[in-house]
Amino acid sequence: MLKLKTDNKLKYLSIILLVLILLTGAFFRLYKIREYMVFLGDEGRDALVVKRMLVDHKFTLLGPITSVGSVYMGPIYYYFMAPFLWLWRFDPVGPAIMVALFGVLTIFLLYKVGAEFFHPIVGLIASFLYAISPLPIAFGRSSWNPNIVPFFSLLLIYSLLSALVEKKYLWLIVCGLSLGVLLQLHYVTFMFLPIIFVTLILTRFHIPIRYYIGAILAFLLSYSPFLLFELRHQFVNTQVVLRFLWEQKNDTSVPLFISFWNTTADVSVRLFWRLVVISNAELTKIFMLILAACLFLYWKENKNNFHKIGAIKVIFTWTVVGILSYGFYRGIIYDYYFGSLFTAPYLLTGITIFYLWKNNNIGKLIAVIILLVLCIFNLQNTPFKNLPSNLLANTEEISRFVFQKSEGNPYNFALIAGKNSDHAYRYFLELWGKPPVVVETPVNDPERKTVTNELLIVCEEKVCQPLGHPLWEIAGFGQAEIIDEWQVSTVKVFKLRHLEKV
Repeated sequence: MLKLKTDNKLKYLSIILLVLILLTGAFFRLYKIREYMVFLGDEGRDALVVKRMLVDHKFTLLGPITSVGSVYMGPIYYYFMAPFLWLWRFDPVGPAIMVALFGVLTIFLLYKVGAEFFHPIVGLIASFLYAISPLPIAFGRSSWNPNIVPFFSLLLIYSLLSALVEKKYLWLIVCGLSLGVLLQLHYVTFMFLPIIFVTLILTRFHIPIRYYIGAILAFLLSYSPFLLFELRHQFVNTQVVLRFLWEQKNDTSVPLFISFWNTTADVSVRLFWRLVVISNAELTKIFMLILAACLFLYWKENKNNFHKIGAIKVIFTWTVVGILSYGFYRGIIYDYYFGSLFTAPYLLTGITIFYLWKNNNIGKLIAVIILLVLCIFNLQNTPFKNLPSNLLANTEEISRFVFQKSEGNPYNFALIAGKNSDHAYRYFLELWGKPPVVVETPVNDPERKTVTNELLIVCEEKVCQPLGHPLWEIAGFGQAEIIDEWQVSTVKVFKLRHLEKV
């Protein structure tokens, strides 16, 4: 009876703490989201596509283009965006709120994985650290296809754990659905193909064939929009991917084994540094040694516990195979590339701190110190330390000014910027019913009907020299003169007209 009362108290306490953690995570992601969210060219491009789907009924089977090899992703993210853009009346903050909500769901799912397969304390520690961690917060407040990868990655792992450890084989269907979504969100998620394969081999589970068939059908269902596009276009994206991988393989500038070692070593440290420890790389290496020692002891202690050993095998496979997958990529690995593994370091940290806590008093002291230090490092580096960028408000203000200066006449538009595209401005201009005319090439427009009488230019650079600029939207407009210029927010806006023939 006493044990039952204790278990009930622990259960209620866990629920209360989980609610507080979820509220904390929601606050960090939703507080002043309009002011902090990113809304640049990529976000504007996605908003334009979804707006055309909702208003013009131009549905698509093709998703965003990647930064590597001109490869397109699947369209699933656009369909996630659509209801939120519609509910918020085409305000781009709607899809950003969607991403924030996925972030809160990730916190909840992180708790479930930790609590169900290890211990409620593991779930509470992992979810709390994820809730306050700067990188997940930063990526959890803007609408961008890689930003919901952590949720579906963890959902796939939870599905595997449920199927392989608890023998709830129907979860393989959710695994298949999650994989189909992930492969459309970012090309790095292809690492889940070897992760699933290796996991099935290491766990040695004999699953009835009908569940494998169900998983494959579920995958084909969720992947079908992109698969249909590939079938209709002779697998054009697949060919580009294979060509890109072949070029990577034949890159002899650095031997493959050296490149592989350097990349995996760098990723291993960065994964825990950027997500958990935050402070510096050297401290991260010490933390990783403590982590490895505790996880080894935890493994030995539970070697006869089928449930926990099965779960830790899946988590290890996910982490190790995922890290090794990066070794085959020779380009720059940005922080958002870690989305497939975002939640793994928090689970491993939760297990480590729980293992220390449940041993002796010294272990409890070390566990408390580690948790407090991690909390301090994370909170000290919170994104709220930086003033909000107000990118959305600024872009809308500048677009409104351009809209007004067009005076209802047809016009061409150009953006002079270092690393931005003009889609964010074009989104608002199109939304308000006066999109700029796109200047076509002479091949497509030999009579130059797409060249209007006026060209409006937004310049985001410090030094602006629009006349003679090589940008196609400016060069294609032809010889012109500046008839007016204005300072608007953080940019300069120019109005150009054609030079009069003498």
